[in-house]
Amino acid sequence: MASIVNDPLVLGFLVVLLGFVFFMYLFVRRTLTGFKEGMENGRR
Repeated sequence: MASIVNDPLVLGFLVVLLGFVFFMYLFVRRTLTGFKEGMENGRR
């Protein structure tokens, strides 16, 4: 298990994966909040 963590290729892949998941979370959250605000503004 320690050899997998020490492999720079696996570490790089994990960092890219975490960054991608974090970016998708921010993108989806921004889209949902913008959609919700748009619906509230459309009702007024």
